[in-house]
Amino acid sequence: MKPVTSVTGTAVPLERTNIDTDQIIPSDWLKRIERTGFEAGLFSEWRQDPDFVLNDSTYSEASILVAGANFGIGSSREHAVWALQQYGFAAVIAPSFGDIFANNASKNGLVTITLEQSNCDQLVGAVKASPQTELNIEIANEQLSFGQDGQVLSFSLDRDVKSRLLEGLDDIAISLKDDQKISDYEAKRQPWLS
Repeated sequence: MKPVTSVTGTAVPLERTNIDTDQIIPSDWLKRIERTGFEAGLFSEWRQDPDFVLNDSTYSEASILVAGANFGIGSSREHAVWALQQYGFAAVIAPSFGDIFANNASKNGLVTITLEQSNCDQLVGAVKASPQTELNIEIANEQLSFGQDGQVLSFSLDRDVKSRLLEGLDDIAISLKDDQKISDYEAKRQPWLS
């Protein structure tokens, strides 16, 4: 996983709440054995509606998704994170997230920012008024800035999630930080491995 220190880009306003992982990536996409190509399945049922926001070319270059409360609820589906990333999203901002989704996101380098509903509404309003509004998420200082007047919103990240993102650590890389300790332990426990 690559380190993520910041995310800068335009946003898509997805004004829906309680978006579950089956809506993010329908179950028929889970049959794939590769870990690529999931972007085509992202919100695939909703994308059949020509008026769905991801079908609006105004937002075609967006790398940040601003959604409603309870984003990513439902079944454990890492594919939902992969689909969002492969489509081009580097961050999702919402008032709340499904726990499993947020955990999967942090392990794959997808930034999830939790903001108060009023702040999410403010972002959606700014993006709808001017789709080229650029958002800048700074992981280290836990701030999001946007708009011509440089409005700043603060957010909080779990200490371990923040470290994982800044250092680019997936689960294996976290274990390998203790490689020498593990090797020392194994050598003492099973001397024939030396």
